[in-house]
Amino acid sequence: MAGAAASSERLRIALAGGGTGGHLVPALNLLRWGVEQGRVDAVQWFVTGRAVERRVLGDLSERLGVAASVVDQSLEGRRAAPGRVRQLVGLAPAVLRARRELARFRPHALLGTGGFGSTPAVLAARSARVPIALLEVNAVAGSAVRWLGPLADRVCHSLAGSLPGGVESARHRHTGPPEPPARSGAGPTAPPEVARGAPRLLVLGGSQGAGALNRFVREAAPRLVAAGVEVVHQVGPGRLDEGAGDGLAGYRAHEYLDDVPARLAAAALVLCRGGASTLVEVAAARCPAVVVPYPHHADRHQWRNAAELGAGARTIDEARLVAEPDAVLTELLALVADDRERDRMGAALAGAIRGGGSAAIFDLLEALSASR
Repeated sequence: MAGAAASSERLRIALAGGGTGGHLVPALNLLRWGVEQGRVDAVQWFVTGRAVERRVLGDLSERLGVAASVVDQSLEGRRAAPGRVRQLVGLAPAVLRARRELARFRPHALLGTGGFGSTPAVLAARSARVPIALLEVNAVAGSAVRWLGPLADRVCHSLAGSLPGGVESARHRHTGPPEPPARSGAGPTAPPEVARGAPRLLVLGGSQGAGALNRFVREAAPRLVAAGVEVVHQVGPGRLDEGAGDGLAGYRAHEYLDDVPARLAAAALVLCRGGASTLVEVAAARCPAVVVPYPHHADRHQWRNAAELGAGARTIDEARLVAEPDAVLTELLALVADDRERDRMGAALAGAIRGGGSAAIFDLLEALSASR
């Protein structure tokens, strides 16, 4: 089954991948841009079955405003990824089901967004002769992109650091990342809970939260609010007990924030992990950042992601956050109070990441569809 010919430049797009916000949010941003521009006809999204996917995607048809279906491949548990043996055992039936679903949907192209969850549908699309593109959002290529890259017609790199050898080729293109809504449409509206005139610290631990950030902020929150800093803290699903509680005026904890661009636009400073989707939103909002990369990735890609922001971000090792919390808090308070330094950091973010990523990726998808 080859991809059907695109009609009136509106694409039927299949996506494959999920499991974390980092695999979901960039692709969702891409689709929202495509719908706004009238370049999307319908969407089919293969996900892994984790709870974060239901939370981020919601009712996808309603959210996008076009026909959209979500195919739960039941590849993972609710929170943790399965072991390698379970992945391999479940791969063959997942590929067969993905091929059946693709045959019904007849996409013009399939976009893999990374992670093991993209594998079955990419393999199915390859066997069905559906054009394939992969999206790598990090500054270091993940295992899924490395393994599946030879099967893809194009690999779209959000950040230049993940290009093989650091250079573009016919297959590997530096497109820039899909833009968050603040760059692809009207500017965000400040959330109603934001206090008038108070400097704001936004804390983002990623879609699942971050225990080290939560512990630091829980202990630091009284001093922050006493210094006149409002704190908006995303703690992660089921982690409200890791926040500072409801009794502290000037502090608010949320399990998950689905209006991050608006929160960043209203913040003086963001304290965050180094996931690529988070940092792209940080750069788009020109919000100065203190980044605490997740320390247990073998490839240290969150460190590499943070380096892409240049002078717009300061990076702190998690070990220091744990061992020297008072010193880190003193630095945060000094940065919140230093308007000139934050302005300098915000200006540095303006040119940190290549813009126009959504348009570039759609151009590639449409060219792939036309070539078949």
